[in-house]
Amino acid sequence: MNIFLIGYRCTGKTSAGKALAEKLGQSFADSDSEIVKENGMTVAEMVSAHGWNFFREKEQSVIRRLCTGDQQVVATGGGVILNPENVKNMRQSGIVVWLKALPETIKKRILNDEATSHLRPSLTAKGLTEEIEDVLSIRTPLYEGAMNFSVDTDQAGIDEICRIIIAGLGR
Repeated sequence: MNIFLIGYRCTGKTSAGKALAEKLGQSFADSDSEIVKENGMTVAEMVSAHGWNFFREKEQSVIRRLCTGDQQVVATGGGVILNPENVKNMRQSGIVVWLKALPETIKKRILNDEATSHLRPSLTAKGLTEEIEDVLSIRTPLYEGAMNFSVDTDQAGIDEICRIIIAGLGR
């Protein structure tokens, strides 16, 4: 069984995913990192050169491949839930956990994340706060529909997030 971490950018998917994999003795994969490795360019470069549809096609391919694995924790890109096939594949091969945070928390984390500006392109032409709120309003029902359970990461540290996920897995 795999564990897929979904959620908006900067909600803790990669950090918690690495720690969770270590605690469970499982391997860890980051779907965005896999896409970057396979295509030899950052997500921002891919989107700039080829558009979001190109990136989403590459994401679907990587998710499909990762779903053939077992006993791994997978941190996914924030938009993975936009494709129903991704959701179906993740749910068939594991448990889907939504790591969520308030827009204010996400904004603060994005502004403190050095990788965000050059690796993660803006999703809209709006200001950061408005973009986060708008995108979350669209994606929240999709995250809810995809998840087996969720973890609020606003006040929780990595160890606490891992503890909640492990408890949610019944371990």
